[in-house]
Amino acid sequence: MHGISHQTLSAILERYERLENALLEDQFLQDSIKLNKDYARMTPLVECVRKWFHIQKEYDDLLTVQDENDEMKGVIEEEKKNLRQSLEALGYEIRVLLLPKDEDDARGAILEIRAGTGGEEAALFAADLMRMYMRYGALQKWQVEVLHVHHSDHAGVKDAGLLIQGKDVYAQLKFEAGVHRVQRVPKTEASGRIHTSAATVAVLPEVEDVDIVIDEKDIRIDVFRSSGPGGQSVNTTDSAVRITHLPTGIVVSQQDEKSQHKNKAKALKVLRSRLYDAKKQEEEMKRSQSRQRQVGRGDRSERIRTYNFPQGRLTDHRIKLTLHQLPEILEGDGLKEVISALMTYARAEQLAEQETNFSEIA
Repeated sequence: MHGISHQTLSAILERYERLENALLEDQFLQDSIKLNKDYARMTPLVECVRKWFHIQKEYDDLLTVQDENDEMKGVIEEEKKNLRQSLEALGYEIRVLLLPKDEDDARGAILEIRAGTGGEEAALFAADLMRMYMRYGALQKWQVEVLHVHHSDHAGVKDAGLLIQGKDVYAQLKFEAGVHRVQRVPKTEASGRIHTSAATVAVLPEVEDVDIVIDEKDIRIDVFRSSGPGGQSVNTTDSAVRITHLPTGIVVSQQDEKSQHKNKAKALKVLRSRLYDAKKQEEEMKRSQSRQRQVGRGDRSERIRTYNFPQGRLTDHRIKLTLHQLPEILEGDGLKEVISALMTYARAEQLAEQETNFSEIA
């Protein structure tokens, strides 16, 4: 079955049986939570493997049937063909279930948008992206909270942060990280000349206190008055908070809440996610120095996508996907097709890598 041996499949069933026995023997084991998680994660895979062995046996049994009747021969050949197709489909499903899982996929995400080159036009584009992700989140029935937003003088967004919580949020949004480029005629452009500007998107897994413990002595907290566009003071109290993580130099500012306590809590949440992401990126770089995935690694300097307004076209450069439905994408509902294509491409790359590994082992 495409490099996966019967021995490997049997080993999966044996491991599952050992997990079952361990859980039955003592449900109060110290590591029973982990055992239960492993058991639950393996269950869909084991169901497929058992089904595969059952169909394989049916197929092997048919191979021993000998019938001189031409009509019966035709029936047997048709049945064998159907069983082969079932084995092929199950084989694909098993290979997908055997792919290494990104443990962060089930998490929520902190999505940060920052206007890049292009002045006010870049800020207006950043506002478009912020609205697109908020609309997409609402359509997915996710919870979307604005952590912070700094507006430009003309309704644009200099930078913003969204906390998005729900099912498989990070799995869907992680490929959005990178440089998003826009080509359009600004409203202020009298000659109708197309301008190019950009915004940067970062996607961080949402992490809890237990995931990243921050030592108080490693941070410096400064408080100041929050300000709006043009620098005018918004609050009359020092409610805004800036946290500097001294070992890494990471700085997080939060000023949207009127309460200093709430701003500090939000800033710490963002800081945890940034520290976790930095640690994860470093580990991934070590693991894959010999091989870079084409779909991208969330590098903020990587130009991933172009939004061409005159042609109503979106192009994702990593997977060479072009869609002529830009208005629907910016409204959020069309973004699903782009995200699905990226997830499918990433899975195909993993499968190809898995096949290579299997053939190397063989």
